[in-house]
Amino acid sequence: MDAMTEKTTHADTVEFYGARVNSRLLLGTAQYPSPAILAEAIRASGTEIVTVSLRRESGVAKSGQSFWQIIRDLGVKVLPNTAGCKTVKEAITTAEMARELFGTPWVKLEVIGEDDTLQPDVFGLVEAARTLVRDGFQVFPYTTEDLVVAEKLISAGCEVLMPWGAPIGSGRGLNNPYGLRSMRAHFPGIPLVVDAGVGVPSHAAAAMEMGYDAVLLNTAVAKAGDPVRMARAFARAIEAGREALIADPMEVRDMAAPSTPVMGRAVLGQ
Repeated sequence: MDAMTEKTTHADTVEFYGARVNSRLLLGTAQYPSPAILAEAIRASGTEIVTVSLRRESGVAKSGQSFWQIIRDLGVKVLPNTAGCKTVKEAITTAEMARELFGTPWVKLEVIGEDDTLQPDVFGLVEAARTLVRDGFQVFPYTTEDLVVAEKLISAGCEVLMPWGAPIGSGRGLNNPYGLRSMRAHFPGIPLVVDAGVGVPSHAAAAMEMGYDAVLLNTAVAKAGDPVRMARAFARAIEAGREALIADPMEVRDMAAPSTPVMGRAVLGQ
């Protein structure tokens, strides 16, 4: 087992609400074939943050404790989410329950507004974020790439933004590269995480090359034929994309430019 399997090493770190982590890959914990494969995939990915749905745990019935024990044993940070919530009240209530159960002020805030695409209800999202921030939560909002919505979320107190790449579970990758690049340029000092729709490692590498700080994904690993191998592939792609960004890529050109010097080339007489 190589070093990448044990822990992904990056040239720098990323900070979320004062917490510094080395890995720029955030991983979901749903839909894996078994708890053992989930644990192995988390290790292979090198991630230091996993998202957890409250529906996996029950503070009353004490169900899901074996799952929670796996997460504790792995030593990763937990980012509870409000997955599936469709109203502001439901999202806030779920976040409050998650804070009590998991003992963290972090919450990945989802307020879903459309069933087919699972697109965020950005109006409800901003309202819920404002309430949760006032109540001491550190909110990671699942949002669109809309700049106006982003401004309102930041004004509400969010210090991280998580724009979607494509609809959740679609595997389509980065549907709106222009919008994502615009968001990165518009908020240079805000940690930005591409969340949802990433299907293959090249999608994650592209997000990192755009300057995004991290990528959050679940289905692409959990539903792969070999989740552990896919987790490792994503870790490497994210590291490669980040290294490429730091290396300062060449500019795109409309016309060809010779890569071989012409100076000293033999000239044949006529």
